[in-house]
Amino acid sequence: MIMLLQKLKIRPISLLTFNLLLAIWLGVFLNIAFYEKLQSLTPYTGIKAGLFVAASVLVVVALYNFIFQLFNWKWTAKPIAIALVFIGGFASYAVSTLGVLITSDQVQNLMQTDMAEARDTWSWHLVVWTLGMTVLPIIAILLVKLKSEPIVGQLLKKVIATVVSLAMVGGLLFVFYVDFAAIFRENRDLKGMISPQNMIASFASYYKKKAPKENLPLVTYGEDATMQKTDASKLPKLMVLVVGETARAENFSLNGYSKNTNPKLSKQDIINFSQVSSCGTATAVSVPCMFSGMPREDYDESLANHREGLLDIAKRAGYQVTWIDNNSGCKGTCDRVEEFKIPEPIQKKWCKDEECFDDILIDSLKAYLATIPKDDTRPHLVVLHQMGSHGPAYYKRVPPQYKVFKPTCDTNAIQGCSRDELLNSYDNTLLYTDYVLDSLIETLKTATQYETGLWYLSDHGESTGESGMYLHGAPYAIAPSQQTHVPMLMWFSDAWKQQAQKQMSCLSQQRQKELSQDNLFPTMLSLLDVKTKVIDPKNDMLATCSNP
Repeated sequence: MIMLLQKLKIRPISLLTFNLLLAIWLGVFLNIAFYEKLQSLTPYTGIKAGLFVAASVLVVVALYNFIFQLFNWKWTAKPIAIALVFIGGFASYAVSTLGVLITSDQVQNLMQTDMAEARDTWSWHLVVWTLGMTVLPIIAILLVKLKSEPIVGQLLKKVIATVVSLAMVGGLLFVFYVDFAAIFRENRDLKGMISPQNMIASFASYYKKKAPKENLPLVTYGEDATMQKTDASKLPKLMVLVVGETARAENFSLNGYSKNTNPKLSKQDIINFSQVSSCGTATAVSVPCMFSGMPREDYDESLANHREGLLDIAKRAGYQVTWIDNNSGCKGTCDRVEEFKIPEPIQKKWCKDEECFDDILIDSLKAYLATIPKDDTRPHLVVLHQMGSHGPAYYKRVPPQYKVFKPTCDTNAIQGCSRDELLNSYDNTLLYTDYVLDSLIETLKTATQYETGLWYLSDHGESTGESGMYLHGAPYAIAPSQQTHVPMLMWFSDAWKQQAQKQMSCLSQQRQKELSQDNLFPTMLSLLDVKTKVIDPKNDMLATCSNP
């Protein structure tokens, strides 16, 4: 095909024309979703709305054309153009088809994505998009010929193009200043929809603010942590913390959802908290944040990357702390505690193509408990990290017997599924999580040598097409409730409840209270009888009641 195109007589074009065509391609065709969003935000209708959108298109094209006059010369034009088309094509796909805003948080998610997660985003829709919006334009760039022009004449043309572009940008911004100011002042993250600058700016922001810094000294935290002395006859504690993945609270029937997504948990003696918000809208933010001891408003990601957290403090106080993972890692939170190696027979039973059903966590917990010596009286904190409802391939997260809600969306190109199909597939993942949590509780009931407890908390929620948004990772300030409202519940054995009746009463009083992942760090330490000055009583759920 390429050889055939090369035989065609393609007339050389000037660098000025090349830059203008590139600006039009990037500014218009890769940003249709951005202009549609602008149109929805303008108070105008009819001709006025059309004029405003047209002005917006001209501003973006003119701005790109201005930039190209500075950086695109005959020997740099094609490499720069190919890079921008490549970057812009994939950024535009995320924005146009999934409603995703490109931010430094999304870049962070990309950098921490493993191959299995990456494969879940591949689809025929992406292949077609890549062919039409990336591959073919790059071929055209490679085939086009640039005229050889005298440097003086080329400079003159660049100066004229620069002046005209700046004049167009300045004039249109002046005419529509009130409209642009009002829209972008209230929607600062709109720039995350403009490709390819969104990807370039977000990568720059990521490497400046979020990229992990190597060889930073570990900052100790909670050095005074000790375990409160208890009656010698009291059983040691075994707490299982289940970190959920991409579950949203509004689809839990425990919270009033119309479909019965929690048939098993509804029969357990649990404490369900219905008004809980996440620290972030992506795993890379929420998981480190919830374990850090820093509330969301004061969260310092760079500090959290090299400071001790919840698991370190529990370990220092005397707990055997163990992490069991069925996701893409602990994001640094478990670096200094034991990570349980899942036995190969269990992996073979539940894993295929480098992905495992969450049943693997049930069997792994049983296997872990079996390794504990009978004379071991140490308390234990076990963290289970779910695959949960990780999208977009929701259908891959659920064994066949839990695909109860039908019809389903059996593809990772979820934007092409109907609303009912997509919700059914997502709800099936929650139905499966209901089974997993119920099985974990039943397993803990058999560990009678301990006071056992289970705390489940999802890392963030998920959008399933509401307002044209899919998946998660939206900037927190504008994120819909589907991405920030997360499920949380607790279960305690009879032995634990008998020893802590006031605590149980205190927690039960907060079922409808507005809570967040900020509550995990201090409340977990208090439940584990760990004493340290770093426990913030404002976020300790057990400190809200008198003498719990």
